[in-house]
Amino acid sequence: MNIGQLARQAGVPIDTVRYYERQQLLPTAARSAGGYRIFGEQDLRRLRFIRRAKALGFSLDEIGELLSLSDHPPQDMGSVRDTARIRLQDIELRMAELQRMHGALSQLVDACPGHGALDQCPILAAMTGEDR
Repeated sequence: MNIGQLARQAGVPIDTVRYYERQQLLPTAARSAGGYRIFGEQDLRRLRFIRRAKALGFSLDEIGELLSLSDHPPQDMGSVRDTARIRLQDIELRMAELQRMHGALSQLVDACPGHGALDQCPILAAMTGEDR
């Protein structure tokens, strides 16, 4: 299949396929006599893997590690679990930070009457660190 077909079937833009190829997440594609990239089912499976891993929050470096591990099936799955556990801990930290931000912003919104002079706005005051 050509790059357009691969991209369409994987649900990504063509530029993403090229980028992943440059980042060596996808192997360098074979070329037709006319110089067009030729991809196979293995490339499609790999591209879908990358897309799903990105959706789970894995960085491209982590995805590269996971792909490397998956390329050597006899290895123990502990490394994959460790990588996933680290990603999960990072997500939990980000969720806690987002909850904290939500609470703080919610308090500011509740404190703002929504009318009056800007120099009396509690939201702007909080952003500048001033008491108003």
